[in-house]
Amino acid sequence: MKKKSGKTGKKNANHKALISSFAIVILVALIGGIFTSGSVKSAWYDSIKPSITPPSFAFPIAWTILFILIAFSLYFAWIKSEKNEKKAIASAFGINLFLNILWSFLFFKMRNPKAAFIEIAALWISIIAMMSVSWKIDRKASWMLLPYLLWVSFAAVLNFLIAF
Repeated sequence: MKKKSGKTGKKNANHKALISSFAIVILVALIGGIFTSGSVKSAWYDSIKPSITPPSFAFPIAWTILFILIAFSLYFAWIKSEKNEKKAIASAFGINLFLNILWSFLFFKMRNPKAAFIEIAALWISIIAMMSVSWKIDRKASWMLLPYLLWVSFAAVLNFLIAF
């Protein structure tokens, strides 16, 4: 019996990596959404949001695009990395995605904009770390994270205006 070629195995592994990347990011989006959904249309949020806050409909559009870019970035970094680089990718993306959820929890669930502002600084640094780790492996994966960095930078400004 003839063995399957290595290319077929690699192709299957790439499909698994793509599905896994999206599954991880979708899970993060769902968990973050649990903390966010009840507060976005609340009197509390309406009373604190700055005048430069984008309209409510912009947030799900922006975050959908950002989460797609994050998933593809993770995928490209993962499939193009060497075995010894995978731990750095998993750590950088894992820490970032945890911090992404934590911000939603602190800001919307705990209604603590000051703690969320401190946390968003860590989130911002973790995006830089993701970009740095990805840059060494696949520059396209790193560039895909730039809109995320810019959006979180703007969110940090909004968070600052609310907290202080």
